[in-house]
Amino acid sequence: MKIAITLIAIMTSSLTCAQTLLRPDRVFDGKTVHDNWVVLVKGTTIAFAGKEGDLKPLSYTTVINLTGMTLMPGLIEGHSHLLLHPYNETSWNDQVLKESPVERAIRGTVHAKNSLMAGITTMRDLGAEGAGYSDVYLKKTIEEGIINGPRLLVAGPAIVATGAYGPKGFHDGVDVPLGAEEASGKEEVIRTVRRQMGNGADFIKVYADYRWGKGEPSQPTFSLEEIEAMVATATSAGRYVVAHAGTPEGMRRAILGGVETIEHGDGGTLEIFKLMKEKGVALCPTLAAGDAIEQYNGWDKATGTEPDRITAKKESFKLALQAGVDIVFGGDVGVFTHGENTRELELMVAYGMTPLASLQAATSGNARIFHQNNLGEIKKGLLADIIAIEGNPLLDISKMKDVKFVMKDGIIYKNIEGTE
Repeated sequence: MKIAITLIAIMTSSLTCAQTLLRPDRVFDGKTVHDNWVVLVKGTTIAFAGKEGDLKPLSYTTVINLTGMTLMPGLIEGHSHLLLHPYNETSWNDQVLKESPVERAIRGTVHAKNSLMAGITTMRDLGAEGAGYSDVYLKKTIEEGIINGPRLLVAGPAIVATGAYGPKGFHDGVDVPLGAEEASGKEEVIRTVRRQMGNGADFIKVYADYRWGKGEPSQPTFSLEEIEAMVATATSAGRYVVAHAGTPEGMRRAILGGVETIEHGDGGTLEIFKLMKEKGVALCPTLAAGDAIEQYNGWDKATGTEPDRITAKKESFKLALQAGVDIVFGGDVGVFTHGENTRELELMVAYGMTPLASLQAATSGNARIFHQNNLGEIKKGLLADIIAIEGNPLLDISKMKDVKFVMKDGIIYKNIEGTE
């Protein structure tokens, strides 16, 4: 389906701000669906969204007819790693130990562009995984227009308890570069949070549990006092804290300590999810990461027996839905291929959400949870981050793979059969 573009009137030197009228079959505004709406973009913002008959006659306006398509806010990816690539290409250990931060940053520029072309206009990056503050500089180069990519919210190196992170398996005489920054004790974790914020972190990621020994199950790491100290330090600077956590006790400490989102949450119980709901803590389940890793381990989804990990994940996700926890769209992309971010949406639906709820999570929901008050909806005055999907993803969520149009800040990055 081609996108027809026409120009109304003749552009003149008196025109100071470009206007574009988008005319799709339907508009999902981040909350609900509207048939026969149009959206007017002026400069970097949305100037109008509604019935075309309610719009005053325009001049000097480009019209883009998105016939057969659904217009919606740009997707907000909640858990990504731009400095990683799929583990079936190179293991996490080898990426951290053998690929230089320079190489990984170059890869990251490609990953950023691929995600933007897939409709991700804003992305929360959850740690550079051994590449220092490379995510901070990816963000900077995107903002300066040097490379194309989503608007980034970055965590920097992330914070782990001393001795609790990898790569592991080396004797104590080997100085191993880690995938995150170590800290212990109240004073040191406060100092580390301050250093990371000073170096450009938009929020702080902590590991509330992890494997103390290679191959061991995860156990809690930071004490409640340490987590509270990190949260208080970040909050006083206008930042917030998120926690990698999968054990009930690790999740409990993180929730009580004041984090805003739990990442993964595989071992969450109904009691824990009810506590999350009570405290207003959201869950980013990263369903697509576990799904990908099990396939790397040999699972044939078409014919193979479902792995225990997948069965358990489905159950914990259902418990989270039952408890009414806010769900964050974020698949841990980097574990799998950048540009295939919407795998997470398909699994959210397969595991129990409606297409409407999953798309709300990926737009207005993530905008609210991430404090992005000017994003996530098709609404007058908000930033013009807008995408168009072939067909109707509210009837078939797999349609989200077919992004035909991408606009960020009023600039068109993808148009007419995928051209850029």
